Amino acid sequence: MSTKKDKFSKKDKIFMELALNLAKARHGLTGTNPSVGCVIVKNNEILSIGQTGFNGTTHAEFNAIKNSNENLEGSKIYVTLEPCSHYGKTPPCTNIIIKNKIKEVVFAVEDIDNKVKGKTLKIFQSKNILVKKNLLKKEVNKFYTPYFFNRKNNLPYVTGKIAISKNNLIYSKDTKRISDIHTDKFTHFLRYKNDSLMISSKTLKKDNPKLDCRLEGFNKFSPKRIILDRKLETKKNSYIFKTANKNNTIIFYHNAKTKEKLMFKKKGITLIKGKLIHGSFDIKLVLKKLYTLGCRNLLVEGGNDLSKHIVKKRLFNEFYLYKCAKSLSKLFNYKEFNFLNELKKNYKNKLKINKKLGKDVITLYK
Repeated sequence: MSTKKDKFSKKDKIFMELALNLAKARHGLTGTNPSVGCVIVKNNEILSIGQTGFNGTTHAEFNAIKNSNENLEGSKIYVTLEPCSHYGKTPPCTNIIIKNKIKEVVFAVEDIDNKVKGKTLKIFQSKNILVKKNLLKKEVNKFYTPYFFNRKNNLPYVTGKIAISKNNLIYSKDTKRISDIHTDKFTHFLRYKNDSLMISSKTLKKDNPKLDCRLEGFNKFSPKRIILDRKLETKKNSYIFKTANKNNTIIFYHNAKTKEKLMFKKKGITLIKGKLIHGSFDIKLVLKKLYTLGCRNLLVEGGNDLSKHIVKKRLFNEFYLYKCAKSLSKLFNYKEFNFLNELKKNYKNKLKINKKLGKDVITLYK
């Protein structure tokens, strides 16, 4: 039997902490499946570990069992999320756990998926396998906030970020870079942890960005590029167009000539006609469409106007505001940051990162 009053030892907690760290390491890299960590133990010694495979193709429990060269009979398995009990892209994890005669299963939280939730306990009990749950429940629930949001709302979990100068500008014609090198690395970490990245055509035209992850060794985890381009005016000599293929670029447009659309499609770019409201894309519909296309964690680096629009719609789940040490000139064309009040009003939980990233300070709004 298993109840909410299950008691756990210090070693139990250590093993589940390891499983959680394994899950965290794969966050944003497991496609439409949640990132799960797994640890198999016997006589308080770790026999094997596993994580959800990249793009979610293999589950953590399966990987942990296959990674082991030991006899797993009589062992204990720690999993961050309730093991699956249905056939999907892979067979049920309950099957392989039963087949390997594992005697005890400890998982942190129940899966929100109705195909799984609550079913695992009954299956294991019918095979006389001891089940315990709710170990490190608070910490693991926090980690699965994006996954639970995905499942409940059929929307990607949306993170925003914008960098502003010391004198509250986001752009000045004579200076492009304002953030510290350490802050830049944090941005690339966010790109690594999100499967998709969205900008407006205005940002694309102004900056000609690469939108990739440039952390050493992690370039292959660059996010899919999402462009909001009403009239399909993305330049053919832009980096995004030149490097586009069928797997890495989606453009939402509203009105475009057939000749232009054919040129973009020939390049492999996915084109989606979007609905406008008062001249702007219906962002909620954009997010719903992205979810159906497999987007689960979306980073928005859209500049002042797009970010302000999404803040007002309360469609950000969290927002990073970089306050940079550098000031920008107002002698030339410039753009002011102007939605701090909306951020404060709509996102009450303000968490300032205690340690500066170089000379910059980041505030997280949630």
